[in-house]
Amino acid sequence: MAEQVLVTLDGQVRDAGTPLLHVDDLAVVRGDGVFETLLVRDGRACKPALHLDRLEASARALDLPWPGRGLWTRAIEAAAREWGGDREGWMRLVLSRGREGGGPPTAFATVGAVADRVLRARRDGVSALTLPRGYSVDLSAAAPWQLLGAKTLSYATNMAALRHAQAQGADDVVFTSSEGRILEGPRSTVVIARGKTLITPPPEQGILPGTTQKALFEVAPDKGYACEYAPLFPSDLIAAEGVWLVSSVTLAARIHTLDGLVLPPPPAAEDVASLVELAVETIGSD
Repeated sequence: MAEQVLVTLDGQVRDAGTPLLHVDDLAVVRGDGVFETLLVRDGRACKPALHLDRLEASARALDLPWPGRGLWTRAIEAAAREWGGDREGWMRLVLSRGREGGGPPTAFATVGAVADRVLRARRDGVSALTLPRGYSVDLSAAAPWQLLGAKTLSYATNMAALRHAQAQGADDVVFTSSEGRILEGPRSTVVIARGKTLITPPPEQGILPGTTQKALFEVAPDKGYACEYAPLFPSDLIAAEGVWLVSSVTLAARIHTLDGLVLPPPPAAEDVASLVELAVETIGSD
C-alpha cells in the first residue's frame, strides 16, 4: 500500500519518492502558484467540482496558465484510484508558473494519509487563539494584487501563526482584521451557530471562499437551518451556541477553548458534524 501517490496532469502515476520539481521552479523560489486540498474517501475525491472552481479562480487571480479542467479531473480520478478505498487521504492539487527561465506550468496531484492531529480535531475539537492579521477588511477590494481571496502557495505567514499558537499551548488560530472583525483560520473557515442559524464572515472581507462551508450552506436549509454571511467579532464567537473551524480534510473542528476561555458544548454539535459529512459526500461531485 503506497504511503504517498503522485500523478501529473498527463495522467501518469509517478514514483512519489523521485524528485519532480526543478530547482528553479517558481513554486519553490517565489511561492508563485496555487493549490487545493481535497479529502479522499472510498477511492474518490470529495467536492472536486468546488475545488476546481476555486483553483481556477486562484489561477486567474495570479494570471497563471490554466491547463484545463479536463486534465485536472483525469489526474484527480487517477490519484484517488491509485490511493484506494481502504483509508482516508488528503489530496493536494498544485499549479505553479513553472521554471524561472520559462516553459510550461508545473501541475500535479499528490495523495497522503490523513494526520492523527486531524482525526483528534474532528473528534475532540480544538483550542484556538485570535491573532491580528494586520489588515483591513477593505484591503481586498482596494488592493487586489494582495491576492487575499486566492489560495496561493505563499503560506509562510499562516504556518508561522500556527506555530505561534502551538507555542502558547493552543491548537489553531482565528485571524482578525485591523477593525477587530473575525476573518478565517489559517487553513479553515469560521462558522458559528445562533440557534438554528449558521453564520460565516463574508468573503468580501478578504477571506478565501470556503468550499466545505459553501457545501454546508447548500445542505443545511433542507435540515432546518438558515445560513447567513455576516460580519462577526470575537464577542460573537463567545456568545455563539457553537463555533467551528470548517475545512475540507478536518471537516468540522469545534472550538472548545478560545483565548483561554472554555466555551460551552454547543447544542448543534451533532447536527453540524453530520451536516458537514453530508455536504462533503454529496455536493460538488460533478
